[in-house]
Amino acid sequence: MIKKILIANRGEIAVRIARACSEAGIKSVAIYSEADRYALHVKKADQAFSLGPETVSGYLNVHNIVNLAVATGCDALHPGYGFLSENPKLAEVCQQRGIQFIGPSAEVIRRLGNKVEARAAMIKAGIPVTPGSDGNLENVEHALEIAEKIGYPVMLKATSGGGGRGIRRCANAKELPGNYDRVVSETSKAFGSTEVFLEKCIDNPRHIEVQILADSHGKVIHLFERDCSIQRRHQKLIEIAPSPQLTDEQRKMIGKLAVTAAKSVGYENAGTVEFLLDEDDNFYFMEVNTRLQVEHTITEEITGIDIVQEQIRIAAGLKLKYTQREVKRRGFAMEFRINAEDPKNNFLPSFGRVTRYFAPGGPGVRTDAAIYTGYEIPPYYDSMCAKLTVWALDWDSLLDRAERALQDISVYGVKTTIPYYQEILKSAQFQTGKFDTSFVETHPELTQYSVYRSSRDLAAAIGAAIAAHMGL
Repeated sequence: MIKKILIANRGEIAVRIARACSEAGIKSVAIYSEADRYALHVKKADQAFSLGPETVSGYLNVHNIVNLAVATGCDALHPGYGFLSENPKLAEVCQQRGIQFIGPSAEVIRRLGNKVEARAAMIKAGIPVTPGSDGNLENVEHALEIAEKIGYPVMLKATSGGGGRGIRRCANAKELPGNYDRVVSETSKAFGSTEVFLEKCIDNPRHIEVQILADSHGKVIHLFERDCSIQRRHQKLIEIAPSPQLTDEQRKMIGKLAVTAAKSVGYENAGTVEFLLDEDDNFYFMEVNTRLQVEHTITEEITGIDIVQEQIRIAAGLKLKYTQREVKRRGFAMEFRINAEDPKNNFLPSFGRVTRYFAPGGPGVRTDAAIYTGYEIPPYYDSMCAKLTVWALDWDSLLDRAERALQDISVYGVKTTIPYYQEILKSAQFQTGKFDTSFVETHPELTQYSVYRSSRDLAAAIGAAIAAHMGL
């Protein structure tokens, strides 16, 4: 069994992995930039080592991180999500240095990270994909030719893209040339590649993804689906498991598709197969995320399975604990990404000192946070500072519990998306459980909420002002 893990990440996911290690009796090693010296993940791990003064590049230095894993006696490395989590070079160097990478092989990461190769693999496996180019586009003229054949609107996508970057919708032939240049520029800067492909645009789809687990003994199972349709600019905000929009027949079908997709590429460890569901209830393959997802918490809540511990077990060469028949779902779960942003000001990041933080509690409430009272949120990283996960037996109870939990959680000193989520919960359309990826865009009025300050808020603000005055 694995005895010591280096966590090649920061923030709440590093805290989450450290906790999983602690429960499994495994030692954990954290890494941190100087900007993260007082971060929570540094406090939670058994050991912590500085990466130096670099704010971002330190977390992206493959050889330094693996060298640190070797030097500290780690026998495994967990990449979390973001940063190097889907970088095949990290998996490759880990293998070369005798460190077990907790994730799929470098070959699988590389293959599925290339969207064109992934599409080809899914077509071969019989997984439905959206019409599009057979491979990378040669130039803008090639793009115009393909778009004319399949019909507008179309999506230009970076072949090596991810995280919502390198994607542009083109409504007609006039928009395509300019968007083509933008995508090429974006993918060049973000991913070091100029390769772009084209797909038919599925307008206002529902974004449905399936969590899978695959061991090294040929067993692959799914842990049901998540609905990620509430998103802004391709960035997820609220996730729900299982999707309130699927029938049992659809749920069974998409689960089988995800397992088939994973088996077709020899997948190992945890991963997510993402689909788009159109207005006619047709599923289309979107991509495979070869890592742990931010929203894995809601799957854990409805199945009772610790996905991070399963990742570690798989990496250690053990068989999956569960068969597909043993995986049961119970109730509904919803995750809110608590971002340090101001929804009333076009979601402008709001970094700074957290003067007071109150975590919610009670039945069916879970918080995964990277913040604490007095913590200074650095401006160099993603704005997500916490995740609120709520579980209940049925959809209506979930809405009620989510409303209560959002009232309970309080973050002072910075603006957050909490009040915006409270407005979403009040939306009659959201309450029906029927929505698509256009929800945020078509409900701009939800950002026009009034800022109400309760007596607790005022007391906290006064306390923070006094503390600041006294230099505390």
